[in-house]
Amino acid sequence: MAFTVHKEGNLEYLTAGALSVGGAVHAFSTRHGGVSEGHLSSLNLGTHRGDRPENVLENYRIWGNAVGFRPEDTVFTKQLHTDTVLRVGRADRGTGLFREQPAVCDGIITDEPNVALVCFSADCTPILLYDPVRGAVGAVHAGWRGTAKGIARRAVEAMTREFGCQPADIRAAIGPCISRCCFETGPEVPEAMLAALGREAQSAIEPHGEKFHVDLKALNRLHLLRAGVAVIDVSEDCTMCQPDRFWSHRASHGVRGSLAAVIMRREETP
Repeated sequence: MAFTVHKEGNLEYLTAGALSVGGAVHAFSTRHGGVSEGHLSSLNLGTHRGDRPENVLENYRIWGNAVGFRPEDTVFTKQLHTDTVLRVGRADRGTGLFREQPAVCDGIITDEPNVALVCFSADCTPILLYDPVRGAVGAVHAGWRGTAKGIARRAVEAMTREFGCQPADIRAAIGPCISRCCFETGPEVPEAMLAALGREAQSAIEPHGEKFHVDLKALNRLHLLRAGVAVIDVSEDCTMCQPDRFWSHRASHGVRGSLAAVIMRREETP
């Protein structure tokens, strides 16, 4: 299975084959197809990037109409590079877009229908999870610190604990993020990955003189495999290599909008 690019007019977004079975609405955004202007042009989905609130809301309306969710049904993460995973439900809809998310959480999960989970990225790794047996979904933001803390694994564990999911039933998609080609770091990043994952992490770490190139996609995939997830799609796209298509914090030196990943269980899912 692989990723599929969808285009509707100027709007562009991606879906993953692994999540397209059994009734999950989901998508990974690009920066194309919205109404934001200037350095936020055009599909900025972040509410804290200096954009006009009406532009952000319209961007969600445009994206949601294409993907199959309503802005009113969204629940946002509040990302601080933690391994905190929060269970949410219908009562939380609108949190993030219409009112502040009060709880720090880099991952959110639900088994309730019509609750659209949203996480954000602009080089960090977005991960979407779906269990078609239990009808549970999850959205995870994994920067390098979250990756080292194993937030992807924590989300699988939370779905197992909260909803009775079997890890082997959970499907995952790792979306566009900064790839090994561009993620150059000091020694603190590989040291954290080796401490978390042991020798298996070495294949995702490539020395470059005094620096290292680190593969966050491979490391998060390893966390998911260790958690018992077997079906995992991994995007080949690098956000820093394609700054005209994706928001990249490094490429823009922080002057940017936000990408988003969304997943929602449809009403008819068991």
